[in-house]
Amino acid sequence: MKVLHVITGLAAGGAEQQLRALLPYMNARCEVAVLTGLGVMAEAIRKAGVPVHQLDMHGNRDVRAVGRLARLMRAGRYEVVHAHLYRACVYGRLAARLANVPAIVATEHSIGYERIEGRRITMAIRQLYLASELLGHTTVAVSRAVADRLVAWGIPRSRIVVIANGIDGAAFGYDPRLRQRTRAALGLPMDAFVVGGVGRLEHGKRFDLLIEAMKSAGDAEDPRMVLLLVGAGSLRRRLEALARAIGVERRVIFTGESADMRGMLSAMDVLAAPSEEETFGLAAVEALAAGLPVLYGTCPAIDDLPRDAAPGARRVTQGELGAEIRALAAARPARLAPPGAVRLYDIRHQVDQLEALYRRLLGATANKE
Repeated sequence: MKVLHVITGLAAGGAEQQLRALLPYMNARCEVAVLTGLGVMAEAIRKAGVPVHQLDMHGNRDVRAVGRLARLMRAGRYEVVHAHLYRACVYGRLAARLANVPAIVATEHSIGYERIEGRRITMAIRQLYLASELLGHTTVAVSRAVADRLVAWGIPRSRIVVIANGIDGAAFGYDPRLRQRTRAALGLPMDAFVVGGVGRLEHGKRFDLLIEAMKSAGDAEDPRMVLLLVGAGSLRRRLEALARAIGVERRVIFTGESADMRGMLSAMDVLAAPSEEETFGLAAVEALAAGLPVLYGTCPAIDDLPRDAAPGARRVTQGELGAEIRALAAARPARLAPPGAVRLYDIRHQVDQLEALYRRLLGATANKE
């Protein structure tokens, strides 16, 4: 079975990280087509031996990319096209239809109530998505929350399959040597209490709340409590300005994108995810695998599990965030053993479900012929 994964870009976001993690475990012969920039994930994917094709798409209206993508699909004779992220779903499904690909799948990673991949949802965005969805065979939702949002948009539940994201827990396991090395590289004191935030620097992640919480969590000049924000995005300058405005700029470190999440998580003492809206919450599960306590605003990955599967994770309100961080900094809890959630979200489960879906769709196509 030959599969082409089509994705909008390969920066270090959740969907991109998820694709990189999936590929080594898939039995199918996989290749990747990226519509726009390569980003840090492209190098990691290529190092794993997976070909990456760049389409050089210039903006949302570069419809010539559809032709280039369709030609790639015909030449590669792919049996399955699997698209990820909004633009890749729209263009990838259309190109796959033009190329007569037998099975067309799209995973919805980032749909919210008001935003999709950080962009405000307009009527045009919604209509284009719905029209392109009809060109595929199945849409994969990464959580029940995503499935419900797709149904609310008007997609029949019969066309949706829920397959949760997965992680390789061992790839995020705590390493004290990595902790020391990463802290040294970032200029972090070994005795500092490090609060981590991981994700795109966009509105939905609400890292502004985390920066504000740092002021209420301790002395603005105290270097022993530091916020480490791992990710890139359009709000970086605004967040930097906020840190300066409230006097905590010396205690907030922006790392930009990083392919070394194990090192970053090893350097942290708690992960805080104050998002008001999430589709899954992959960073929270990775943090649990690293033995970190997790403070979160909303996280379907945790909320969908039995209560005892993630004892180190706790939902907190915006008003509680500073006090919760201050309490953890005072207690300095020991590193936790990875909880049951990590096993339940083992990436091998996700791979098995995806490849079973591919086989079912190919079988259905063969029966029609």
